[in-house]
Amino acid sequence: QVQLVESGGGLVQAGGSLKLSCAPSGAFSSTFSDYAKAWFRQAPRKDRALVAVISQSGDTTYYADSVKGRFTISRDSAKNTVYLQMNDLKPDDTAVYYCAANLDVGYSRYDYGIWGQGTLVTVSS
Repeated sequence: QVQLVESGGGLVQAGGSLKLSCAPSGAFSSTFSDYAKAWFRQAPRKDRALVAVISQSGDTTYYADSVKGRFTISRDSAKNTVYLQMNDLKPDDTAVYYCAANLDVGYSRYDYGIWGQGTLVTVSS
């Protein structure tokens, strides 16, 4: 069953911005706040790579070097949603973006057992 639902992807020109959202579905909604959340991305013919992580409390965040200073991960507890604000987008940011959750902060795709279906971000030059 689907436990995470991403939205907000689309086509944008280089230099533009997008904001991705990720919300839980079904029974997972009641425990979503207990989990660390992460955004990964997978470009064609490449491995799924970590983009950003936020701890359960929101006090700790981590960013891949390639997005540091351009992307911001955040959460809204009242809306039970995690976001990825992406600014100054580049063609190399083109990928399917996935939301993931785990009871502990992790930095590998193998640390996460709960995933969304992904949302496509395409950045044109």
